Amino acid sequence: MIPRIHKRGKRTLGLLYYLYGPGTHEEHVDPHLVASWDHQAPDPGRHPGATYKDLQRLLDQPLDNIDPADRPAKHVWHLSVRNAFEDRILTDEEWGDIARRMVAAAGIDDPDEGAGCRWAAVRHADDHIHIVATLVREDGYKPDLNHDAARVQAQARVLEAELGLRRLNKGDGTAARRPTSAERHKARRQGRERTAREELREAVRRAVAGALSEEELFDRLAAAGLLIRKRVAPSGDLLGYKVALPDDLNKEGDPVFYAGARLAPDLSLPRIREHWSTCGDGDDQGAPLAERASSSVAASGPAAARRRTASATWQALVVIEHGDDAVAAAHIASAGEVLDALAATSAAHTRADLRDAAMAFERASRSHVRAERGSDRALRQAARELVRGGPALGRGEDSATTAMAIDMLFFFITAAIHWHAKRGHAQQAAAARQAAEHLRAAYQAAAAQPLGTLHQRGRRLNRPLLQRQTEVLRQALPDLAEQILAEPGWYALAATLTDAQAAGFDPTSLLPEAAEHRELDTADSVSDVLVWRLRRRADLPADTSDTVSADRRTQRSTSHARRQAPGQTGRRPGRS
Repeated sequence: MIPRIHKRGKRTLGLLYYLYGPGTHEEHVDPHLVASWDHQAPDPGRHPGATYKDLQRLLDQPLDNIDPADRPAKHVWHLSVRNAFEDRILTDEEWGDIARRMVAAAGIDDPDEGAGCRWAAVRHADDHIHIVATLVREDGYKPDLNHDAARVQAQARVLEAELGLRRLNKGDGTAARRPTSAERHKARRQGRERTAREELREAVRRAVAGALSEEELFDRLAAAGLLIRKRVAPSGDLLGYKVALPDDLNKEGDPVFYAGARLAPDLSLPRIREHWSTCGDGDDQGAPLAERASSSVAASGPAAARRRTASATWQALVVIEHGDDAVAAAHIASAGEVLDALAATSAAHTRADLRDAAMAFERASRSHVRAERGSDRALRQAARELVRGGPALGRGEDSATTAMAIDMLFFFITAAIHWHAKRGHAQQAAAARQAAEHLRAAYQAAAAQPLGTLHQRGRRLNRPLLQRQTEVLRQALPDLAEQILAEPGWYALAATLTDAQAAGFDPTSLLPEAAEHRELDTADSVSDVLVWRLRRRADLPADTSDTVSADRRTQRSTSHARRQAPGQTGRRPGRS
């Protein structure tokens, strides 16, 4: 339940005309009163003969009881209360009770004392009501409305629990603006799944991901098909920008433009510039160098970009867990850019879930902790490389490294959930949880084939080699060994340990390093997590389909050779 106090006004009649009228886009249906201060106010929607003027006169009558000089300059108080789209449809009686409790919580009315301002609640849609009140009591008293917004929000949380509605977390003023009811109705009429505001927000976020200059940003926006207006000072300096969808028009037939700040607080031009002031170009600068980030399998392209993303995300985990708040906030914000870039460049079978994850995490990327930019450069560079690397295929090394990157991002976002929760950021923590669930689905789609291939290779290992890998696991991770051995993913891990040994690594030292983060307790499969961490740290191919094919060819050749007796050529006896 979302209560919203609108700007105060001075024309009660004008507001009533809007509430009882057809709406901006004919979205108002059956406008009528559900409650009022005395339960007897005339209802122009349902009562024959009642007019808007009748209701306005009664609402404003207390103004006549005080000297005109003492009247408030803006005496009209306006509150809308809206339910979530998944909530059940409430009855008029339930909405009437909600209205009475809201005006009492705000300080507009005091049912216990029988004194208060005059008010009326109008319903013109299934999911919300509007309350209009006159801010003068009949005795001339003007109510104290300090902190009225906080009080109605608190009352909304109580009503949600009592009525079995969706429980919302307390906001902190950092969320992006919600689409208006008019925007939602317009989207439905146009056959859109989302409003223009939401589509533009996603498009701008994708354009920002990894961009390094205004020129690059506006080039990306134009390439996405958006209309752009720039606000330029007399000096020629760029002050801001607006964007529009070409087919989103107003009643005059002109495109409807939205300023960046109206899409989300961090999409204003000054906030975007904060990224550029601390991030320069250059593919190899500013990246974590604790380990080699590029792949020997693919020096460039989508697979290499995803390996770089996995490496940068691994390093960022340490910052979230041990860095100060300002630096951690910057990394969380930049992780949002990485998700946007990954969603834009991944194959069809993971794109929808990654897009949903990016959209959910957008809310988690902002809080009142001001980000200290600069230390997050590696993540921003990873986002840039994802965009520059181009679209990934849905198979081979591209798909496998996508799974690797998603795996690392899942644990980063899990750490972000804990970070927000410890600081009381309820909305951000809830949004990060939603993002994690979408990432889990995307991971399952991306990892199925490469992990299946590794599983086959592990099952084909000869018994002595598989036993040696079991002993390595028990020696390196004695507390986790039995759990891992019971998982279906153990065979994929055994194949990976074999590959690491062949590449010259010591698994007994590599395994503890891969398992060092405590976030393993949130994993569905510890062995799967260790597979990706080991293959990244040892710079092994993420996809081993070619290896399986080679193994099969070798096995067939060996089997054929064994069937040949010494000295035989395979021809029938007696034939020359």
